[in-house]
Amino acid sequence: MKKTGRKASLLVAALLAMLAPAGFWAEAQSPTAAPAQQDGESTWTHYGADMGGTRFSPAGQITADNVARLEQAWSYGSGDVSRGERGRRKSKFEATPILFEGTLYFSTPFSRVIALDPAGGKERWTFDPKIDLEEGYSESLVTRGVAAWRDPRAERGTACAARIFFASQDARLHALDASTGRPCQDFASGRPLDLKKGVGQVEIGEYEVTSPPTVVGDIVVVGSAQGDNRRVEVEWGTVRAYDLRSGRLRWSFNPVPKRPSDPGWEAWNPESARRTGAANAWTVFSADPERGLVFVPTGSAAPDFYGGERPGDNRYANSIVALRAEDGSVAWHFQVVHHDLWDYDIAAQPILFDLQREGETVPVVVANTKMGQVFVLHRESGKPVFAVEERPVPQSDVEGEQSWPTQPFSSLPWLHDPMPDEPEAWGISEEDREYCSRALKELRWKGVFTPPSLQGSLFWPGNVGGVNWGGAAVHPESGIMVTNVNQLAFQVSLVPRDDFERRRRQAEKDRLDLQFTAQRGTPYGMSRRPLLSPSRLPCTPPPWGKTVALDLKAGKILWEIPAGYVKALQDHPRARQWGSITLGGPMITARGLVFVSAAQDENLRALDLKTGRELWSHALPGGGQATPMSYIHQGRQYVVIAAGGHGGLGTTLSDQLVAFALPGGQD
Repeated sequence: MKKTGRKASLLVAALLAMLAPAGFWAEAQSPTAAPAQQDGESTWTHYGADMGGTRFSPAGQITADNVARLEQAWSYGSGDVSRGERGRRKSKFEATPILFEGTLYFSTPFSRVIALDPAGGKERWTFDPKIDLEEGYSESLVTRGVAAWRDPRAERGTACAARIFFASQDARLHALDASTGRPCQDFASGRPLDLKKGVGQVEIGEYEVTSPPTVVGDIVVVGSAQGDNRRVEVEWGTVRAYDLRSGRLRWSFNPVPKRPSDPGWEAWNPESARRTGAANAWTVFSADPERGLVFVPTGSAAPDFYGGERPGDNRYANSIVALRAEDGSVAWHFQVVHHDLWDYDIAAQPILFDLQREGETVPVVVANTKMGQVFVLHRESGKPVFAVEERPVPQSDVEGEQSWPTQPFSSLPWLHDPMPDEPEAWGISEEDREYCSRALKELRWKGVFTPPSLQGSLFWPGNVGGVNWGGAAVHPESGIMVTNVNQLAFQVSLVPRDDFERRRRQAEKDRLDLQFTAQRGTPYGMSRRPLLSPSRLPCTPPPWGKTVALDLKAGKILWEIPAGYVKALQDHPRARQWGSITLGGPMITARGLVFVSAAQDENLRALDLKTGRELWSHALPGGGQATPMSYIHQGRQYVVIAAGGHGGLGTTLSDQLVAFALPGGQD
């Protein structure tokens, strides 16, 4: 349903070519991108570089020929890091800064907003919304970024002529003066908007906002993150748009309809629609101002693993929903999973760009999924550009559940490795292999869409992905997309209500690595765990994470490599073949370089876009569980990444934002 701290905490136990011809890497950009040059600077004005989330930088000073000379240019420590002391959750530094009108802006795990000089990382201002750091947030302590807007009606130099919009983790929306960091007095009378109002019954700490809002036209659009699997009647997954100047609510859209007049009502059982919550959009949205569309990626309706209280396909859940920016009405939607029973949210930001295919220019939206499927849709209609087929899938054997008979299958290659009908056990020792073989044989497995069961089902590639919130990057001209892909098998079991507490207490007594969630309002609780050997390594063959390049023009995998390595195994001769679970995404620059970290080895790497060959790497002061960005300022190209680690993944925690550049500026 949503990526949560509780979910991520399960991972701790588990996770101990030369430059091509210049014409190929011409400085292309997405039609939704900001201008490549503004006052001599290359801009990265949105969390995903541009409004279409391409994570493509037109900066081309760093090339395959000189990238080996990259060195650290500056670093900035915010002080905002939690290692679990003083009753606080551990922090996750997942932010990607933006460069807006000559200043870098980013948010910290403590929900502070900071403005920096892009040349040296000197602090210009900070804003602290003073969230309760001791609250038991389901997402741990984390935010991913901010959005910016220049008011075309306002005179430059006046208060709030340029604004930074930010949603703090405690679900408050703030409008700040971009020059000073002070709250804008004309936006909601200078007070933050409380997003916890109007979304049903809220459990404090379970309803949050962790991703940056989206600015399009004269509105700011925001979703929500929610703790998974608590009950049927969780908070609503309402998406809301507010006026950028006044803070007035302009429209709202609920993926689960609550009234007969709401879109999608006819597809729902009325009682289920009134009770069911979530289907919320917790990750980053994309927007196409020219077409007046906002692309909202939604998650599962509540709860994730049992759908007997929400029969049907659960329209608008697990979908790309294209909303009209003017009024929030549905232009079209495409559902990637019907009646989700696997926590297969759309976690990655949709990518908008113009795909050159078969002699035509096609405006597309690309949806990467946790299943490892890629769907390419026409931006104006939502119709698949590459064929999609509905195929029969295994049905649930759980009383009260009615799983959907088919699921959509994309004709594009799956990004994860196939799992055979008889899953292969892997282990670093014979003891591990024997243990894993027994464990796998006990689980139900009939493919990616194997439903949860009472005996226990194997989930592959697992609810951390496939592709998670780090998303993908696209080189718009070549049509090459690069993304990180996780491959970590999970065991998921439904537990009858009358046996739930006994099983939970017994697991605690036996110190089993099982997570139990209640799924109140249903006949079943749920237990799950990553499928691990006694050595605390995955029971399924590596790589456990990989970086994959997909040629979207040809519809073929271009290359794939293991994603980093597990730091605890770095001395093993095969560690670099095994890869690592990743959280964070890649970034592509104009000269065909891919910058990516995200893995447990805590290095930032530069890869050749055409071949995947590693050209450069540099150790970071903490885990790079974030997506890097790049810009040119005063004639010098910088690559910047949040290197603060991830409390759930077990990487080194830090407060550092780190910038790299060529020595002496322009080469």
